[in-house]
Amino acid sequence: MSPIAAIAARHDELTAIRRDLHAHPELGFEEFRTAALVADKLRSWGIEAHTGLARTGVVGLIEGRHATAQPRMLGLRADMDALPMDEHNRFAHASRTPGRMHACGHDGHTAMLLGAAQYLAQTRDFAGTVALIFQPAEEFGGGANVMLREGLLQRYPLEAVFGMHNMPGIEAGAFALSSGPVLASNSEFKITLQGKGGHAAMPHLAVDPIVVAGQLIGALQSIVSRSKPPLESAVVSVTTLQAGDTFNVIAEQCRMGGTVRAYTEPVLDMIEQRMRELVEFTARAHGASGQLEFNRIYPATVNHEAQTAFAQAVLQELVGPQRVLRQAPIMAAEDFAFMLQKIPGCYAFIGNGDGSHRLDGHGEGPCLVHNPSYDFNDAILPLGASYLARLAERWLAPAAA
Repeated sequence: MSPIAAIAARHDELTAIRRDLHAHPELGFEEFRTAALVADKLRSWGIEAHTGLARTGVVGLIEGRHATAQPRMLGLRADMDALPMDEHNRFAHASRTPGRMHACGHDGHTAMLLGAAQYLAQTRDFAGTVALIFQPAEEFGGGANVMLREGLLQRYPLEAVFGMHNMPGIEAGAFALSSGPVLASNSEFKITLQGKGGHAAMPHLAVDPIVVAGQLIGALQSIVSRSKPPLESAVVSVTTLQAGDTFNVIAEQCRMGGTVRAYTEPVLDMIEQRMRELVEFTARAHGASGQLEFNRIYPATVNHEAQTAFAQAVLQELVGPQRVLRQAPIMAAEDFAFMLQKIPGCYAFIGNGDGSHRLDGHGEGPCLVHNPSYDFNDAILPLGASYLARLAERWLAPAAA
């Protein structure tokens, strides 16, 4: 019910790596320093490291010391990219690059997979190959999908893949997971409403697209409350609205935008269809015209039942059943979903605590992901690394003699 001793003994080393990554954040497909650090570490531990997939991706391969009747390969994945935001923390390892911050813990994810890699390279107590997937551009750009398009599975024929994300608010030392949808799909929309400009004192001679927008915003919410089955979950949020720049002029055009979240393709298909109908007919009812651009960014993250049960058993062995929680689905999105569409696997969450771990000099805000006062909890590094290592050892366990 504790981290692997050999990994726990390297806690200081993992912390130093994590804080170095935190101090040098890089955006998606720009993780050149991060990728070089990862590849150098892997090679220094005798791990074959391949670079260049999805520009800055790194894949390390560790061969087990036990024989296999058939080739086997397991994937362990961590994301590496940071966010385009300023950090409010002022401790020693705060971001040294203005407008860049590891505010989602990908520095910690990378460090945990490196910790597992170092241990597995030394012990190699498994049969088959472990593929260590250090992925770029999770936040923006769909780095997982780019790696797949560029031949990840052709070069590395994985039979299963596992990923993990830190979760503020869950007790440090606890994990959460569940089969089925755990994260939503992420779609973005842009709506253009074309009216007819005119003097604000003579609205009868114009077609006001802002009035159309007001009607449409309310109508869009009826999709969730009236068109969607009550037991399904979805979100339709209008988050941007732009029209006009003068107080006495009715604008010709109004632009709206926002996000749609859902857990299943049928619900998402229905939402898109209803949005197209509402945009067209609400605009026409007011003498205007409307156009919808609907862009599906990430699919829902859906854990596979067998792999989730396997991960749960590994976690219960590692930390005890009382610290393995059920993860209720949340409306955030994650591009690991693309991998789970191609191969079976599981995406779990590791507790990052309540923020009390932060050093003096942290920002005044809460320790939540995408918050400028966030910081990864270094206390969980050995535990997360141990989980990844145990996944490999148990999944690729040698056959009994």
